[in-house]
Amino acid sequence: MANIRQRGTNTWEFTVSMGKGPDNKYERRYKTVEVTEKMSPKKLQEYLDFEYAKFKQELETGEYITPGRKTFAEFIVTWRDSYAVSNLSPTTLSVYNGHIESRLIPKFGHMRLEQIKPGLILEFLKELEQPGARKGKDDGVLDFGTIGYIYRVLKNILTRAEEWRMIASNPMSGIKKPAPDATSKKLKQAAQKKNPQYYNEEEAQTVVDALYNETRKWRLFILGSMIGGFRRGELVGLEWSHVSFEDSSVTIENNIPLTQDGQAIEKDPKSLSSIRTVDMPAWYMDELQLFNEEWEQEKGDLKDMWEGEDRRFVFHNGTGKPYYYKHPSRWWERFCERRGIRYIKFHGLRHSMGTLLIEDETEGQIDPLLMAIQKRLGHSRLSTTTDIYVHVTKKVKSRTTGKFDKFARNPIAPAEQPEVAQVDPPRLVRVK
Repeated sequence: MANIRQRGTNTWEFTVSMGKGPDNKYERRYKTVEVTEKMSPKKLQEYLDFEYAKFKQELETGEYITPGRKTFAEFIVTWRDSYAVSNLSPTTLSVYNGHIESRLIPKFGHMRLEQIKPGLILEFLKELEQPGARKGKDDGVLDFGTIGYIYRVLKNILTRAEEWRMIASNPMSGIKKPAPDATSKKLKQAAQKKNPQYYNEEEAQTVVDALYNETRKWRLFILGSMIGGFRRGELVGLEWSHVSFEDSSVTIENNIPLTQDGQAIEKDPKSLSSIRTVDMPAWYMDELQLFNEEWEQEKGDLKDMWEGEDRRFVFHNGTGKPYYYKHPSRWWERFCERRGIRYIKFHGLRHSMGTLLIEDETEGQIDPLLMAIQKRLGHSRLSTTTDIYVHVTKKVKSRTTGKFDKFARNPIAPAEQPEVAQVDPPRLVRVK
């Protein structure tokens, strides 16, 4: 058949005449089909005839999408301008851009959109699970949460390409998000046990002691997270108008999760439940009031050098402007290194608050306390709080159940019971 020509070992080209165009010249449409399955000559011809008829019908009904000539990298520009800027928050877009530049462009950037096939995507996702995938570390392994986020970004981009008819179908439509296997889960659990992302009471006391050798500003900032459960962006965006010395409370209504081109990006807190008022200890508020007096004095001394205009950020950069959003995390990491303190991520300080509250409770008090912690942290769902503190609640329940050990009897019959020296059971001594 003249309209079906073999072009390679496993490829055939379809040609459909569309008649004369506006310029009075004949127009033709082409499509290349690859056949990898082994078929008899008769079966192969039947398959090609069927695919050709389908191609011709799609052209006649306007359903056929000509393969896009844009590369993945070129399409990213369109995706950003036409979708991402108006539909994603600045913080989310910043994270998306990070994964696009570090992972997706190096892998797919040079390829035309229609060349990105499911098999290639599966291969890419598998590569992300291999040792060494974490940049900067020879044997670093990417967390499955990070792999899942990269999957989410790629799917978003290719979904837009399908919606805008740049590709006929989304090659990710049948690909599930990667999930850790049993071995990966055990490795993650082992790592969490080795370096849990929270402080117990003894460690927290060490942190507080070390903080009293730092400036009042940073002491209050860190304690704001460890005692108040505030997020980093919530503290960076905190203003004096949201501090009530009369009620000993701090209200969270603002959030600065990102800085772009030297400008703080302000947005509402993470969720509606994150807008909250948190009661703080009297000793913390007393020191915060002293800091307020120092703050006013510093502002007055700056005079024309004040850059905060009419904004009154509690923890500013020294000229009245909010800190660069990552600066507190960097300060915290350097502080832990200077003081020889076990390092946890800044976000772990916030969850240390819940751990410290729960550890002193009995089992019957856990559920109402979890609800109080949920409100203090600004979680929208109680299940989120419960999942985070399952390690502590199990410990408390085990400790509570252990109080009945005094009623235990040795089940071995007297005649079978070996003679052993009686030893008092060990006691857990809590260090205050």
